[in-house]
Amino acid sequence: MKPYYITTAIDYTNAPPHIGHAYEKVLADVMARFQRLNGREVYFLTGVDQHGQKVQKSADKAGLTPQAFVDGVTEHFLALWDKLNVRYDGWAATTDPTHKKVVQAMLQKLHDCGQLYKQAYTGFYSVRQEQFLTDKERGADGSFGEEWGEVVELQEENWYFRLSDHVEWLKNYIKTHPDFIFPTHRASAVLNALEGTPQDLCISRPIERLSWGIPLPFDERFVNYVWFDALTNYISFAGYLADECGNTDLPDFSKLWPSEAHVIGKDILVPAHAVYWPIMLHALGFSDDQIPRLIVHGWWNVKGAKMSKSLGNVIDPNVLAGTFTPDGLRYYLMRDIATGYDSDFSDERIIMSYNKELAGGLGNLLNRSINMAQKYRSGVLTPGSYDDAENAALRQTVAEALPAYLESMEGWGIHDGIAAAWKIVTAANAYVDSTKPFSLAKDPEQAARLDSVLYHLAESWVHISVLLNPIMPTAMATARAQIGWEMPEAFQLSDLKWGMLKDGHQLGAPVPLFPRLEIATAE
Repeated sequence: MKPYYITTAIDYTNAPPHIGHAYEKVLADVMARFQRLNGREVYFLTGVDQHGQKVQKSADKAGLTPQAFVDGVTEHFLALWDKLNVRYDGWAATTDPTHKKVVQAMLQKLHDCGQLYKQAYTGFYSVRQEQFLTDKERGADGSFGEEWGEVVELQEENWYFRLSDHVEWLKNYIKTHPDFIFPTHRASAVLNALEGTPQDLCISRPIERLSWGIPLPFDERFVNYVWFDALTNYISFAGYLADECGNTDLPDFSKLWPSEAHVIGKDILVPAHAVYWPIMLHALGFSDDQIPRLIVHGWWNVKGAKMSKSLGNVIDPNVLAGTFTPDGLRYYLMRDIATGYDSDFSDERIIMSYNKELAGGLGNLLNRSINMAQKYRSGVLTPGSYDDAENAALRQTVAEALPAYLESMEGWGIHDGIAAAWKIVTAANAYVDSTKPFSLAKDPEQAARLDSVLYHLAESWVHISVLLNPIMPTAMATARAQIGWEMPEAFQLSDLKWGMLKDGHQLGAPVPLFPRLEIATAE
């Protein structure tokens, strides 16, 4: 089986990361960890988009060279991914010489086969989105929406990509490949965008207007347009044209491509990822079965409004990770949103998520399970032969969790995967309340039953720690250390069976997994 190749959008380096950046990278990391746990070899690529007009302007404003500016901003992203335990295999930076070689080779290929041409154009240009606009972008009153930012009228000569030649192919591809975009309802927006007279794509900027970019190999008076540069990272860092470009230490492209998941936000679905990118690949000679799948996530809003600097409602993930722990933040980001849809960030909700679900539900279960075993049996487990209906019911819940978890996670229902694992947490907490081990310990005749209860609780925790590992890897490793069970490096979900803990197993010392926070609101 080919490796599971998963990518994220590369982040634009004109400002530090916010909660939306964190959500996307954690989402991809959770899926990558799940696929590894499910037996797949994984290649997870993320990175930064370091070219473009906005970067050049931000660098000028800061009194820095563009490279010095993007290097500084990039450090913020790298530090956050390290803090949030985002475990990527490849790092894409668009100023990397490896990338530049591939972009220029790709452009030369398109030029040589007649897919690029030069033409003078007069029109309206969005400085924010770095693209020329058409009448389709105008509102009913003839104005351009605020999403385009500053719009200026320009007349200049540029290079163009024959995008319009491939629009009919793309329409047919979308209609015949329902899995191309997840969630599937996003496809209608793409088809709507393809209606009307197709326009070719401007792929360059004159070097006197924008110097911070990759020069066109066939006309160095121009630099490459940012999207044509940025999108190519998905193949340049996966080994595309590696031999031709002299790039070493890259994956085998023939074994890695196509990507099974381009994880992106809904704001860059149309036109970048759902129109430009598949058409670029098609024009380069990629077959229909080599077009990557798009996983489109929604936004984290604040009280129904999109986060923006002007509204002053941008959420800093560093602050949240410092308050709620990195795993506490990962859990909240995965638990409180359905992949593909929007959600509202809430101080109250993240506090409840941490205190009630993690500290009160999950952490308390671990703490009292180990504490009772240490108190009554010096931490030594004895499964014994005792059994009853309550034991059987808990084992049944554990057995049913795995298939439900697998189905949800494979379908990008991360929140449902968490819910499947949480059924064990809920059942185990109820099991403690109903079996009353503290009462059993007072009756010598109930010794066998007490042994069984303590074993069932510890064994249930092994299963919980495995299923929740992709979401909270650090906390679950800590939990396993307390249980005294180390998950083997090659361990897979198919290895997870009842009876992981053997007779005589020694539990470790209990330490609060998620200490309760005494706070009213998040900072």
